[in-house]
Amino acid sequence: MMTKLSVNINKIATLRNSRGGNLPNLLTVAKDIQEFGAEGITIHPRPDERHIKYLDARDLKPIVTTEYNIEGNPIPRFIDLVSEIQPTQVTLVPDGEDALTSNAGWDTIKNQSFLQEVITEFKQNGIRTSIFIDTDLKLIEAAAKTGADRIELYTENFASQYRLGNKNQVKPYTEAAILAYRLGLGINAGHDLNLENIKFFKEAIPNLAEVSIGHALISESLYLGLENVVNMYLHRLK
Repeated sequence: MMTKLSVNINKIATLRNSRGGNLPNLLTVAKDIQEFGAEGITIHPRPDERHIKYLDARDLKPIVTTEYNIEGNPIPRFIDLVSEIQPTQVTLVPDGEDALTSNAGWDTIKNQSFLQEVITEFKQNGIRTSIFIDTDLKLIEAAAKTGADRIELYTENFASQYRLGNKNQVKPYTEAAILAYRLGLGINAGHDLNLENIKFFKEAIPNLAEVSIGHALISESLYLGLENVVNMYLHRLK
């Protein structure tokens, strides 16, 4: 199965915001990334708009001609934004307002009714839904009951263990993906995936539909160039 690459451009917005102004131009970068071959653009607007601004999310709508994925905690303002823009996919992430980055998946048992309600609203607007989640199989089973189309496996633990040489840590992700697929869920993945670990991860995860990569990809591009790095990921994923 071909795995699509969606590039998270939050870090481009962080760099732009550090000086005010519009350099680098977020919309131009999004266009270029797609021309370089990426199959999607991901953004994760946060309530304080410290990187991606809500206006950016709106301005990107006509620019993203591939898949447009908007991540975030489904607070009312976020729900309204996504319903207005109607991206290809919304990825629900349970991060706190002051979270530096996403650091946990959903408890889909405890929050099942809430997720069902939110997902129903998004699906009525024709938006594909994904739940950011850990590898606990009970949580995967509960995710299938929310009506979500996909899950996004939270891969920080895999990435940190892979860096230490513990490749066996991929096994829970493989098992989670097998169960999810059997339950009718598509499988996405993201967080700390990079050029070093992406090929191994892709080969270990059956039916991996999409990976969302931002921080590592932009960091690697400082040395290797953005177009080159996008194509290096595409090569490893295919």
